[in-house]
Amino acid sequence: MRPNTFKEKLTKGQPTTCGWLGIASTYSAEIAGHAGFDTVLVDLQHGMIDFQVALEMLQAISSTPATPIVRPTSLDPAQIMHLLDAGAYGVVCPMISTVAQAELFVRACRYPPRGDRSYGPARGFTFGGADYFENADSHILTFAMIETVEGLGNLEAIVKTDGLDGIFIGPNDLSLALVHKPAQDFTHPQVIEAIERIRIATKAAGKFSGIYSANGETGAKRIAQGFDMVTLGNDASQMGGAMKAANAIAKSAAPAAASKTGY
Repeated sequence: MRPNTFKEKLTKGQPTTCGWLGIASTYSAEIAGHAGFDTVLVDLQHGMIDFQVALEMLQAISSTPATPIVRPTSLDPAQIMHLLDAGAYGVVCPMISTVAQAELFVRACRYPPRGDRSYGPARGFTFGGADYFENADSHILTFAMIETVEGLGNLEAIVKTDGLDGIFIGPNDLSLALVHKPAQDFTHPQVIEAIERIRIATKAAGKFSGIYSANGETGAKRIAQGFDMVTLGNDASQMGGAMKAANAIAKSAAPAAASKTGY
């Protein structure tokens, strides 16, 4: 089976970066895959993406060095199985708040007897290889998102879920749940404490820790903090930021002096 190079790096203790895609474009997916990210995520939860486009974006990422992963719209086993059949090598599942939800998520990603995943790998064979079925369970990554008060309360039990590879923090929703507003700097003491508590509990359970970061500077701080996987904003924010910066530079130039002759 084609190796999951993203998982291999995590297993070796190497810090990893994740490109985050919400724009429905195979072209941007291909660009992201060649940008040096260890993995590129197709976001169906908040991205402007449906299954057909997600399939095509996974195909585009598959032609690059990055590992293709997804975030489904919700804890929907049928959709998760469909996305795995489409060639996703990992799933970041939103809004996991209980052990039962974490177990349901893992079962959707594993074949019997470890789980309930239905057989029909489709692109699993095409992208993964002829031995996909025999090896998929050991290659597919499962990250549960902790981003609710209930999830934080059940944290220590959730991280012990058998077959769960890691925890991914959704800091905006976590901040929204704790202090009733999203924040990009996350300077509120309660949010800072919650993020560090999740990271420590995840590490103690021997699982991988990930977190959404707004930009490269924040991502660097999170890696220094001890996170195994960081995002660096999403495609829309990066594109918009680059456009605004270029526009500001261009408009900052002083206009040439008008000709005194009128020509």
